[in-house]
Amino acid sequence: MNYIEYPERDSWKSLCIRPSMNIYEIEQKVLPILKEVKTQGDEALYKFTLVFDKVSLSSLRVTDEELSSAYRAIPEILKRAINEAKKNIEKFHIAQKEEVKIIETTPGVTCWRNSVPIERVGLYIPGGSAPLFSTLLMLAVPSKIAGCEQIVLCTPPDDKGQIHPAILYTAHMLGIKHVYKLGGAQAIAAMAYGTATVPQVYKIFGPGNQYVTAAKQLVSREGVAIDMPAGPSEVAVLANNTSKPAFVAADLLSQAEHGADSQVILASDNKDVIHAIHEQIEKQSIALPRRHLVEKALQNSCSILFASLNEAMDFLNEYAPEHLIIAVDNFDQYAAQVKNAGSVFLGHYTPEAAGDYASGTNHTLPTYGFAKAYSGVSLDSFIKKITFQHISQEGIRMLGATIETMAEAEQLEAHKKAVRIRYDNK
Repeated sequence: MNYIEYPERDSWKSLCIRPSMNIYEIEQKVLPILKEVKTQGDEALYKFTLVFDKVSLSSLRVTDEELSSAYRAIPEILKRAINEAKKNIEKFHIAQKEEVKIIETTPGVTCWRNSVPIERVGLYIPGGSAPLFSTLLMLAVPSKIAGCEQIVLCTPPDDKGQIHPAILYTAHMLGIKHVYKLGGAQAIAAMAYGTATVPQVYKIFGPGNQYVTAAKQLVSREGVAIDMPAGPSEVAVLANNTSKPAFVAADLLSQAEHGADSQVILASDNKDVIHAIHEQIEKQSIALPRRHLVEKALQNSCSILFASLNEAMDFLNEYAPEHLIIAVDNFDQYAAQVKNAGSVFLGHYTPEAAGDYASGTNHTLPTYGFAKAYSGVSLDSFIKKITFQHISQEGIRMLGATIETMAEAEQLEAHKKAVRIRYDNK
């Protein structure tokens, strides 16, 4: 990790820069894929699966037998872990339901808001070396609670045309029937436009590589909603002399192993603590199977020494991390200062990995500084808030003059008459 001492505030913006991607170059590679899927449908999907996943499929859709047989392919201990995580995620997201509140704004004028599920949603779940069945839980559980009528799942096959059994088990357990062996930009295109096999959806969720991210952003310009803009995964840790260096190092490494383009930030007011954490990073990283990815991620990462923890918190709010760990004794004091973060982890015994898997909060979060304006996925991500109102005859008389005056001032005569006619024609 790079080490920086007492940076001036006017340099903070440059310190917040994430590993760069050539967005234009990536989009130019993705656009032809989207266009071909849009015009050629399933034929293009088979072609791109052969090109990118190196497998020739006879069918894109996962069969009921493949879904049900996954139960036998994973160990009982993993099934129990998935079920426990599901229970906690359900509990946290069910609590987000809101009761309808009818508000009388003026005598005879009542307004309210209903939560209505998005009818069709698409979930993209990465496969490959890290099959993220945990992300399937994070997306499918709230979509089920919300009441989405159709849930479409796309996940890339391996070179034998198979989906990781943990993903299939989780999908089957959650009752997801539309599961497709599709990855990359072509999967996003299939869900955005629809094909003879893959249903079209109204909103697409889920992480992916830079091509998946670019595809999501491109289809969003055509009217398909996406969960949020996102980039590579990241974590920031606030540490001081009360922190446990071994714990902090483990948290930094756990995020760095996501990929070479991940980024981890350590902010502290104590040089000795930073040094101790660096020593632990060296010690712990040796045994990691994904050490080659960790080392590349650490090249994009830094430890920063500040004059105080308050100053460090100011910087972290500017950085707006996807994950923020406040690894100090008096964490409440600094938690109250958080303005920009996707999800916050407090104290010495709250690893970011808990939020990734089983504590109950959602791990689909804004990255790349988007936490300044975006929230992570929640129950609200799968519903629309539709407002309703009813005005009685008394109500339109009470409110009518106000509406007419405002309409007249905006020179919208038809608006004014739409109110006046209700006086004149009882």
